[in-house]
Amino acid sequence: MAVDTIVKPTPSKVFPKAGVEAKLRDLLLDAATADAQLKGIALPADKPGKYAASIRLDSLGVVDLLCGLEPVVGFELKEGLVKAGGYKSINDAVGHLMPRIETAWTKHGSAGGKK
Repeated sequence: MAVDTIVKPTPSKVFPKAGVEAKLRDLLLDAATADAQLKGIALPADKPGKYAASIRLDSLGVVDLLCGLEPVVGFELKEGLVKAGGYKSINDAVGHLMPRIETAWTKHGSAGGKK
């Protein structure tokens, strides 16, 4: 009699950096664009220009955006990742947050899936 073995896929051990960064940039850009429109601020037309544009990103708003990253990383991101006082551009936010998100991802994986 033949016996089939079901093997559960193992979670990736490699941080999904490109996916996390792309989603983070999209979330930050949407928030910055909406804020700029409300305040009548013109942003550059190109994405690199928008990412570098001097636009204040409130820390509480960025904390809210972290929820949008949770499906990508697979766990809840803590508000302590965000710099108090916020950020001066999208690039500033990404540069600060990406290493912290990666560290949280690594710790989460080594914690056996605990939140």
